[in-house]
Amino acid sequence: MGRHYPWEASYPAPLRYHLDYPNIPLYEFADRGAVDFPERPALIFYGQRISYGEFGKLTTRLANALKNLGVRQGDRVAVMGPNCPQWVIAFFGTLKAGGIVVQTNPMSVERELENLLNNAGVETIFVYEPLYLRIKAVAGTTPLKRVIVFNFRPVSSPPEEGVLVFDELLRQGSETVPGIPVDPKEDLAVLQYTGGTTGIPKGVMLTHFNLVANVQQTAEFLKPAVEDPGLECMLTALPLFHVYGMTVAMNVAFALSCPQVLLPKFEVEEVLETIKSYRITLFPGAPTMYVAIINYPEVRKYNLSSIKACISGSAPLPVQVQRQFEELTGGMLVEGYGLSEASPVTHCNPIIGKRKYGSIGLPFPDTEVKIMDVETGTKELSPGQEGELVIKGPQVMKGYWNNPEETAVVLREGWLYTGDIAKMDEEGYFYIVDRKKDLIIASGFNIYPREVEEVLYEHTAVQEAAVIGVPDVYRGETVKAFIVLKEGASATEDEIIQFCRSRLAAYKVPRLVEFRTSLPKTAAGKILRRLIREEEYRKLKEGQSNGLRN
Repeated sequence: MGRHYPWEASYPAPLRYHLDYPNIPLYEFADRGAVDFPERPALIFYGQRISYGEFGKLTTRLANALKNLGVRQGDRVAVMGPNCPQWVIAFFGTLKAGGIVVQTNPMSVERELENLLNNAGVETIFVYEPLYLRIKAVAGTTPLKRVIVFNFRPVSSPPEEGVLVFDELLRQGSETVPGIPVDPKEDLAVLQYTGGTTGIPKGVMLTHFNLVANVQQTAEFLKPAVEDPGLECMLTALPLFHVYGMTVAMNVAFALSCPQVLLPKFEVEEVLETIKSYRITLFPGAPTMYVAIINYPEVRKYNLSSIKACISGSAPLPVQVQRQFEELTGGMLVEGYGLSEASPVTHCNPIIGKRKYGSIGLPFPDTEVKIMDVETGTKELSPGQEGELVIKGPQVMKGYWNNPEETAVVLREGWLYTGDIAKMDEEGYFYIVDRKKDLIIASGFNIYPREVEEVLYEHTAVQEAAVIGVPDVYRGETVKAFIVLKEGASATEDEIIQFCRSRLAAYKVPRLVEFRTSLPKTAAGKILRRLIREEEYRKLKEGQSNGLRN
């Protein structure tokens, strides 16, 4: 890179700042495990074990079945459902067929699904059988041609004529390697939908190389904890449709050729039992997970001493939570940082050497970082000064799907403008100070105020609406709506919440509603969320708030 960065000197041995990245398709990690460790478990799910050798055959079978259905290289294939072996097989089978996986949140409601499927041009979708009716509801207004249902157990028959069954496709596919050529640096592996800078969902284009590089970078930071990959066991409780779970849990486990235990959702007692039973060593998660564990009344009856390393992401990690979790397990819990546009991880505290509480740590290998002035984004600031966090590295996305305008806003000469306000200290450790964007992060999920506000404006009684995130002891943040009613109209808090519940995924629904006679605006009439947020935080500090729901 030709430039010396302060964080390089802070890298503790044996971590390396410069790595060699293999120019391979993402699925090659799993295929290597099939060759080198065919009998080793790849996936464990409620007692079911799928070996690396068997997994390789299943993904090849599915890839050939998709080809036979007419899926071609570059086609977008959605996968929608909870963590389970079928989800993972669908993901890698799609990649082997040359397709692009469209990550689809299983909590999405019909209007959200319709927007995503149309934007991505999805013709094929794998869907968890209990969610099928949502797909049926939008099939006629989207490009969908093929719907494939799966469930935790084999599906005996399709829900209706024309719907395909996952298990039958596996039986139909051959085990001949498809042999579809992949250019890892150019060909997309995943479309990861996020809000971009405007709050309208955008498809983040992640290439095979982006994802391979981020897996290698993450594995490098985990290296001090990994004695022998075959002795490690990953807990994949993070949702796989989220880029964080996809990379740091699923893909890292395949790169290490270690077993991973899949859980369809986070339930604290089940997680504790899983850690104890399977001797889990690696457990990436969100702060809410670690909060739930340390506060579980009977946590000390579980043996959690197998835990070696946990990377916390998606939201700020409270220092007290970090300390309590480490005392409880004897393992290391470190905070990292990332965003969908970077596959996602860009920073992390090392699990050996110096960690700094409240910091997101050091930039990942081969990741360049600058703090730029907020006003113009052109002046690089000195250590200690606060500005926009700007990143360049092999994990940075190719751009937003079919959206060159939005791409140009956030990608400038290879640099990714994150929209987060940060500072760097003299040793190259970074700290997130605030968000330039109005993004709300609740329980690790990204929520964009504009999307919620647009739903609120559909209510016949609402004249004006603004949405912000307010502190929540469990979720990190929760959604609060501020509403001005039309003259003569009436509505209750519960009515507004129920209205949103029918139109938004559950995690986006406001938990708190405040009715006002007016909202602060600019001279041009733009509602100032910033002033609302400042007022709300001031009330909280003064102890005048009505309180928060957990």
